Amino acid sequence: MARTWLAAAGLLAALAAQAVPRTPATDPGVPCDRQAQPAGCLLRLALPQDGGQLPYYVSQPPGATAPDTALLVMHGYPRDAAHSFNAGLAAVQAAGLQGRVLVVAPLFQVASAEAQRCHTPGEPPAQPGDALWRCGSWLAGEASDGPRPVTSFSALDALVAALAHQWPGLRQITLAGFSAGAQLLQHHVAFAAEAPGGVRLRHVIADPGTWLYFDPVRPQPQQGGQPVADPSACGPAAAYPGRCALVLQAPDPSACPRYDRWKYGVADLPARLGDAAAARARYRAAEVAYLAGALDSGPGPGNADKVLDHGCAAQLQGAYRLQRAQGYAAYEAQLLRPPQPRPLQVVPGCRHDVACVLPSAAARPHLFPGVR
Repeated sequence: MARTWLAAAGLLAALAAQAVPRTPATDPGVPCDRQAQPAGCLLRLALPQDGGQLPYYVSQPPGATAPDTALLVMHGYPRDAAHSFNAGLAAVQAAGLQGRVLVVAPLFQVASAEAQRCHTPGEPPAQPGDALWRCGSWLAGEASDGPRPVTSFSALDALVAALAHQWPGLRQITLAGFSAGAQLLQHHVAFAAEAPGGVRLRHVIADPGTWLYFDPVRPQPQQGGQPVADPSACGPAAAYPGRCALVLQAPDPSACPRYDRWKYGVADLPARLGDAAAARARYRAAEVAYLAGALDSGPGPGNADKVLDHGCAAQLQGAYRLQRAQGYAAYEAQLLRPPQPRPLQVVPGCRHDVACVLPSAAARPHLFPGVR
């Protein structure tokens, strides 16, 4: 069952406890609408049910002249929130929308003992009271560690509610995720709480490593009715499937028994997330856009292949991120069939780089629809 925004216990108290920016030891001299500054641009949100605090960068303080649009950029596996925030700022600048779009970037913290596995130099370490996840747990919507766990989905819901509360002029909030952040958001679509009153909620999914399917089929490239083992036989990656047809069919489960289980599918959806059919229906009805770098294919430099999931469940979705995105686009068009078509936008010239994908001209209409 979908959650409502004010039904979560303690949410109003969490909004009231919204932190103010930390006072910088020295003035960094760069405003928050130009560059991330942990000392001056980082807020902390008190999560519902005493679940701890969620840090997030923001481009202007609460109480400032409120724009009507917010862009929330979700970081990837190395928790590069400042880099993601700066990519959002660059996208706003490229669109000529400075001062008219609030840019936000949350930071899912992990315990210091594990942080080196998923850490970006320069990001602030976890502080006492911060909610803590494990390196790979937040991207699948799992709960934080500790005596009062909160899921990463609920943390996102609380942050969106806080934005609408602190900047009451907001009428559109777009959640844009890249890489592992896109995995989190693509899953979140189906389980997000209802949007705050008067707010249009959107998701932009860019270059995730794997996708959540709602049916037990996967895209199989074929030529002449025969499976194609090497996607390069279909033609150039950006034009995939090219000479091939993508046929949706159920794989042999004996070869990959977990291919349709959470987080790849909904065969064993966690009980806390409710009914799989309801999740599928919510996903179909949501407002979603898809982006993929045209060069985010293969193990070449700049494609972060070492952190890409190469397990059998992932490989059944496609060989690399671009093919997996193109395969999911085929699944949507052929089987999921949302009320409004959601075509995949392939971004020319971009590898696995949020700073290339989000500020691109190709991404602009999907990040800022209707914003003039």
